[in-house]
Amino acid sequence: MVVPLIGRLKGHEYAALVGGFFFLVFETAISFIIKFLPVPIIQWFHNHSRTLFHRFSVNPAQGKSKAEDVADAIRKAKDFAELCQYWGYTHEEHVVLTNDGYLLGLHRLPTKRGQRKQSPGTSTGKPVVYLHHGLLMNSEVWICLTNAERCLPFVLAEQGFDVWMGNNRGNKYSKKSVHHDPNSVKFWNYSLDDFAWHDIPDSIQYILDITKSSSLSYAFAALSIHPHPVGLAAPLVDGLMKASPTLMYLFFGRRAILAILYPPIFTSVIDTSMHFLFNWDSQNIPYLQKIAAYAHLYSLASCQIMREGAFQMYDDDVSAFGSPGGRAYRPARFPTKNIVTPIVLLYGDRDSLVDIQTMLKELPDHTTVTRLNGYEHLDILWGKDVDKDVIPEVVNALKLHCDDSSGSPDEFKGGFKVFER
Repeated sequence: MVVPLIGRLKGHEYAALVGGFFFLVFETAISFIIKFLPVPIIQWFHNHSRTLFHRFSVNPAQGKSKAEDVADAIRKAKDFAELCQYWGYTHEEHVVLTNDGYLLGLHRLPTKRGQRKQSPGTSTGKPVVYLHHGLLMNSEVWICLTNAERCLPFVLAEQGFDVWMGNNRGNKYSKKSVHHDPNSVKFWNYSLDDFAWHDIPDSIQYILDITKSSSLSYAFAALSIHPHPVGLAAPLVDGLMKASPTLMYLFFGRRAILAILYPPIFTSVIDTSMHFLFNWDSQNIPYLQKIAAYAHLYSLASCQIMREGAFQMYDDDVSAFGSPGGRAYRPARFPTKNIVTPIVLLYGDRDSLVDIQTMLKELPDHTTVTRLNGYEHLDILWGKDVDKDVIPEVVNALKLHCDDSSGSPDEFKGGFKVFER
């Protein structure tokens, strides 16, 4: 008889699981202590960590600049609404009920900056774009940038698109179900399959119903597929992700430590951790962008991660991992090669989570590929040059391929700005 946990994990994965457990105990203890600490004491820790930081800093603080004020405001924004409000955009919040009973939050930017739609929740007649965040994230990652020109949703809204942003079940904006309490184990009993079969298609169908559009364009942030992650501590990363991907959230996403640490120190901790885990240098993301965005980066999730370097469905047969004769079947693969819609793939050549050749083997031949030199995993969202390297590629691809029932492509493309690379 094969014990499920033993059947799935190897030696280094046990170490990662045990280490993650002790980290969770440590973090829970900190959360409990901070919960009952008086505000003056928490502020004392924060102030002294700031004092120590500036005492040993190579460049002592000379007073806040305007850019630092912006980064601080973005960092302190509590949610999607406050981020939009800061940049002058009026957003809409929608809730979609999936076929299996999860309630997902959707965010919409139907108008340009400073404008307000007269009839919220109705069609705009504009071409529709749907943006979906990466694993362990939420929709805030799209708009927590320190200037609007580098923010893809804002640029698309200014270009005349009806912009929607989705959220996976279990994250900050989708932590509710009509069947299960979020504190129950059953609520978190889902995998990547459920994102593919329910969350994304049900969200898209809701958007099409609201906008009365026959189609939309879809963009995904930080897509990854790599059979062997190549970070500095690849065995540790591999063990963490296979044992429990939620541990990645525990390492980076828990907020208790933010209450007592000065933001630059917290940023340094995240940078050091990412270099250790994934060998990312994070040199393309501006320092103030890190200060602003790292507080919004990770969100709750519970999922089973692919281990086979393929777009395949979750393997429910635990016993096959430990059986002497190996598995007698192969888990069904998503038929990604049968996709007929245009695919434009942007990837960073320094992203240790992406093996581009492995990914391309899973995609149809008509996929258009653009290599981003020197880009790592998160650079495609927050890099200093995304307004030159990434956003023009996205907007031009949308202009070329998107279609809408409100008119012919030529009718609405004429109003868009042409981006030069």
